Amino acid sequence: MQRLYSTIISLLCTLAVMAQGWPQNYGGVMLQGFYWDSFNDTQWTRLEKQADDLATTFSLVWVPQSGNCGGTSMGYDDLYWFNQNSSFGSEADLRSMINTFKTKGIGTIADVVINHRKNVSNWVDFPKETYNGVEYELLSTDICKNDDDGETKKWADQNGYSLSENNDTGEGWGGMRDLDHKSENVQNNVKAYLDFLINDLGYSGFRYDMVKGYSAKYTKMYNESAKPEFSVGECWDSSGKIKSWIDGTDKTSAAFDFQFRYTVRNAINNNDWSYLGKQNDGNWPLVSNDYNNGSYRQYAVTFVENHDTEKRSNAAQDPIKKDTLAANAYLLAMPGTPCVFLTHWKKYKEEISKMAAVRKAVGITNTSTYENVASSKDLYAVQTTGANGKLIAVVGPNAGRYQPNGTGWKKTISGYHYAYFVNGIEPESIDYPTFTPSEFQPYTITVGVNVDQVGWSSVNFWTWGGDGSHAPKNNNWPGDKVSSTTEVGGKQWYTMQYTINDEIDAVSFVFSTGSGNPQTVDVSNIADDRFFEISTQKDGDKYLVNDVTSTYLPSGIKPIINYDSDASGNVYSLDGRLVRTDGKLENLPKGIYIVNKKKIILK
Repeated sequence: MQRLYSTIISLLCTLAVMAQGWPQNYGGVMLQGFYWDSFNDTQWTRLEKQADDLATTFSLVWVPQSGNCGGTSMGYDDLYWFNQNSSFGSEADLRSMINTFKTKGIGTIADVVINHRKNVSNWVDFPKETYNGVEYELLSTDICKNDDDGETKKWADQNGYSLSENNDTGEGWGGMRDLDHKSENVQNNVKAYLDFLINDLGYSGFRYDMVKGYSAKYTKMYNESAKPEFSVGECWDSSGKIKSWIDGTDKTSAAFDFQFRYTVRNAINNNDWSYLGKQNDGNWPLVSNDYNNGSYRQYAVTFVENHDTEKRSNAAQDPIKKDTLAANAYLLAMPGTPCVFLTHWKKYKEEISKMAAVRKAVGITNTSTYENVASSKDLYAVQTTGANGKLIAVVGPNAGRYQPNGTGWKKTISGYHYAYFVNGIEPESIDYPTFTPSEFQPYTITVGVNVDQVGWSSVNFWTWGGDGSHAPKNNNWPGDKVSSTTEVGGKQWYTMQYTINDEIDAVSFVFSTGSGNPQTVDVSNIADDRFFEISTQKDGDKYLVNDVTSTYLPSGIKPIINYDSDASGNVYSLDGRLVRTDGKLENLPKGIYIVNKKKIILK
């Protein structure tokens, strides 16, 4: 009987762990590794190169939806689930980044878009894909009957297709087909997709997009099937609705704490820091003591800005207009799991990393307790108790004048409109990360285009992107015309050169004839020498482009520089990283390097 009792207890404990959508007492910090149109910054190869820096601060990095969307896209118009060649890089690049992150102790969070899906050629057709020898395809009968307020059914009836007999189990969303998650075929496709993300690609968890679009019980179903370590849903609503959604998943998922974000926005944009202790339109944040006595803070992923709230040039969003540094100081001092926005990290890397280091040293987790110790228009202070000590975070214009009550408090870090004080640990014991300053050396890239297969007599280069300096000299479409060619490897190439000015700079292209038609698909985010052949194959009415750099690059650099072994100066890799300072190339891997602004081929 004792053995049976122990077995039952063990089973109940196992089930409790499986039902935990976000670990209890979790002390990690997450990074949202993208912003809107971050096609340069969020290239998988670029994120991978930052793994050492990211690992100083973050345990998790949330990246964009990584499936192929049939063109340049942030990923929310998902088309393919098992084709992982996206606007952010190839599948090989993605796998490499995830693996490198894993070796550095960082888990990668996939953006999962399963509320809706894009079609191949008409309103109701989806791609056929194969995974582990099994073919997967969504059918027209997997589309909700009331999709697009009945417009999809009207089209389907007129064209001989049938939709599901079921209405949507959540809110509708126009523009793409809302999937019927009651359908067994939808469920099987989604389960296979999530298995692929976790067990094949190596993701650690999921960020579910637009979870209000379908019943929360399906998130529970999918999480119990895929068993991610971390799950968080985008339930953009009141705290009551977010709580109901978490409960609907049987607590197999956390959720973003939108009301936390709004209290921070209200405080900053209204120039009144006392708003941090107030409700937003009747809603307390999930992490608040005033919401269910803080019982949901384990499931709260807090943030102060994201890709849907940031300031954009092409959309009226709801950004925090200033004091983003103080906002992050408050974020990183509070319970819940903080999610830092990439643009904030890029701008304040050293200060945010120090905030996170203090958080870690004090032992603050997603279930820590806190109390407000000061509140006024110009100052707000919160005291959070961690496993190792206590932290007071002060934010607002008068933060520099604040002195904690009681003994044992010592200031650790401070900056514009914020200050941190600790008690129970020594400031000298905090392990602050250090970053090597980048000494980027601008370099020139050569881009060559061969048109033998299509028979064009000239090529126009239409260019954009990067730091904004890459617009064509002829700013009218189709851009700069190149009529003369250079022979490389027995073929003729139309070539142009561009200067890469910093670590995230890159150039994007469309190649065309003099009239601009025909033209190619977009070739995005090029930051090194490339050779492209225009193919006779098309995507719609645009020609595909094959990257043949590996075949033609070694002889394609004009001129080849003879390396002087007595040269001196800094040696840079093609992506601008400082490799050596003595001008020597001995023992370096084969490749192309820059010494004294000249390209050197090391064979």
